Amino acid sequence: MTTSAWSPLRKSLFRDRWIASIVSNIGGWMEDTAGAWLMTSLTTSPLLVALMQTAATLPVLLLGLPAGATADIFDRRRLLLFWQVWMLVAALILSGLIFAGKITPWSLLALTFLLNLGAAMNGPAWQAIVPELVPRSELMAAIALNSAGFNIARAVGPAIAGFILVAANAGVVFLIDALSFVGVIFILYRWQRKPFYESALPAERVLGSIRAGIRYVRFSPALQAVLIRAAVLTSCTSALLALLPLVAQQDLRQGASGYGLLLGCFGLGAILGAILMPRVRQHLTTSKPKSFSPKSDR
Repeated sequence: MTTSAWSPLRKSLFRDRWIASIVSNIGGWMEDTAGAWLMTSLTTSPLLVALMQTAATLPVLLLGLPAGATADIFDRRRLLLFWQVWMLVAALILSGLIFAGKITPWSLLALTFLLNLGAAMNGPAWQAIVPELVPRSELMAAIALNSAGFNIARAVGPAIAGFILVAANAGVVFLIDALSFVGVIFILYRWQRKPFYESALPAERVLGSIRAGIRYVRFSPALQAVLIRAAVLTSCTSALLALLPLVAQQDLRQGASGYGLLLGCFGLGAILGAILMPRVRQHLTTSKPKSFSPKSDR
């Protein structure tokens, strides 16, 4: 039986989560855009502007392993509720400081770090609940829809933020970001989660879970290759994103709307890449080519 690409959306819980996730991701990309642009108005230091990207990504580097471990050990619904409320509060504080005219470069960096700390701890649990919402036969379609929704938000969010920054200020953007968490919190609150599986073994500890994950990667060459590729790509793109606000402002002579459109092009490129990927895969492979052997034709 062939599974439709849209079949997971027939499940009301997955559909509601998917829609709320798109709204929340749009708010998140709006926040990233507004925060970086706001820093250019608070300081002319390229270092402080670049540190906004550091504040946004460092939590994932520091907390990726603990976040995955807690998502495996503790109740995911409660974890998600806690971190969603954490991010809502951080966004509200940022918005309040901006409206009050009390925001400084260092307070902006600190609150951006705290906001993304919540996102880093939220991410693994958020992705891990997908198998609980759809049957196994629809899992790949559900993952593809999640990816599509993320890239739609990545294309739309920065552009919306840019136009709001022109019409109002960054405080409005952060307030909208805070409100974008409400839908997700409401859906999680109403979700009557049942344990995905029952285990007779005692609960694993966080440090033990982290060690098990590291051990698994150590003996998995395929996963090592994926991680190396991701690390190289992220290192290069982060440098570009870190200084893109200054490039837009000083080199391209663009305002907030221009910067938002530039950032939105990353999401648009991801969408186009996803559309073209099946055709590209007909000619290229991501797998390691087999080494040549004189006996390979036998």
